[in-house]
Amino acid sequence: MDTQALRHRLRWFPIFAGTIVLFLAGCATPPPIDPASLPATPAAFREEAPRFKVVSATPPADGRWWSAFHDPVLDGLVERADRGNGSIRVAAARLAQSRALLLQADAERLPQLDAGASVQRGDGLTVTNLPAGHALTLYTLGASVSWEADLFGKLRRAAEAAALDAHASEALLADTRLVIEADVAQSYLALRSLDEERRLVRATAETYRGTLELTERRYRAGDVAELDVARATTQVAATEADALALDRRRAQLEHAIAVLVGEGPSTFSIAEAPWSATLPAIPAGLPAEVLARRPDVAAAQATMLAAQARVGVAKAAWFPDIVLTGAGGVASPQLSDLLRYSARAWSLGALASLPIFDGGRREAGVRFASGEMDAAVAQYRDRVLVAFRDVEDQLSALRLLQEQAEAEERAVRAAARATTLSDRRWREGLVSQLELLDAQRSELADRRAAVEVKSAQYQATVGLVRALGGGWESRS
Repeated sequence: MDTQALRHRLRWFPIFAGTIVLFLAGCATPPPIDPASLPATPAAFREEAPRFKVVSATPPADGRWWSAFHDPVLDGLVERADRGNGSIRVAAARLAQSRALLLQADAERLPQLDAGASVQRGDGLTVTNLPAGHALTLYTLGASVSWEADLFGKLRRAAEAAALDAHASEALLADTRLVIEADVAQSYLALRSLDEERRLVRATAETYRGTLELTERRYRAGDVAELDVARATTQVAATEADALALDRRRAQLEHAIAVLVGEGPSTFSIAEAPWSATLPAIPAGLPAEVLARRPDVAAAQATMLAAQARVGVAKAAWFPDIVLTGAGGVASPQLSDLLRYSARAWSLGALASLPIFDGGRREAGVRFASGEMDAAVAQYRDRVLVAFRDVEDQLSALRLLQEQAEAEERAVRAAARATTLSDRRWREGLVSQLELLDAQRSELADRRAAVEVKSAQYQATVGLVRALGGGWESRS
């Protein structure tokens, strides 16, 4: 074959080789995610936003959603939790690890350069232009470079998966922070609810003591029987026991808040204070906005896409690895001659490796990666559905709690009126003490129920903010 014909044939070799590479790279492309396996986003939430407007809640620009409650103590507790909570620190460390793995994956795509130097003493060392067969000292100084040609996208997709893992870790850190902030807010608001209930129970116990003293005077005067004294004493003792039970619950809540902010319960305390936090009205917005804001949904989506990229990495294991290498340096038995031109040495090379038989290891890797992707898709679907459920739960809770609060307010007014009338009739001797005690118990129960409903409204409001991803859209 003459030189002209050989050149003519070799002219088409780059095109042929490029076509083969593109075809093989296409074979390593991960499968697409089936849209039918993902949940549809509804146009609107089923529950309407609560109709009451206590405070117009404007979303803070700095993300400090808890400031909408206008409670300085709550603000300070959440800030302390952001700095000292252990779960947040663990999530931050996981994020640092993910970013380090991303740097490592990116480094695999770059040329690797190594330098080395050595000194050898022995018999049989061979150097150019020097006789062999006698002991000598050999000094060497050199460098080597290697680079894996990522023709089939294995390293690129591995770097993409690592970047998505880092994004997922970042979203999980934001989700952990949101969960801790919501836990602090709900625990603190529950503590303030207990403070309100404790003041109510203590005030009622003081009223019962006054009734007991009056009953004892009337008993000594012979106006009432000893049974009335026993009933009044029982009421006082039972109410004092309720107050002590509330004290125990408050101490436990205080200890829980201490752990959330990363401090020791033995040195942590929250002074009793009036319930000054205001109840904001939070607009829910649209379902699509919720998915864009919730960090747990973002983390699940990034994990799903990372699993998809790793399917491509597993498929690329079927294709050859091509590594280009180069080395150069100097070697001499005399240290003074080490940098002379005659002591030079260099080499260039290329290595292609492809396992022929691996017992099904690569096929198992592809199946495993595909299973991981299917699991990640299912987890993402569940997380989206949970996000919608969380918002619907809190919206329905706020609507029903508002109606319940209005009913409890009517019950408290009626119970207070009944207690006033019963006390007046008892002092005038028109009714027995049993009627008065029953009216007082009913009023206390209704007032405590009203406090519990108010606390539930605050808890549901924090829950709605958490369900919305820590933010909301300001709507007129």
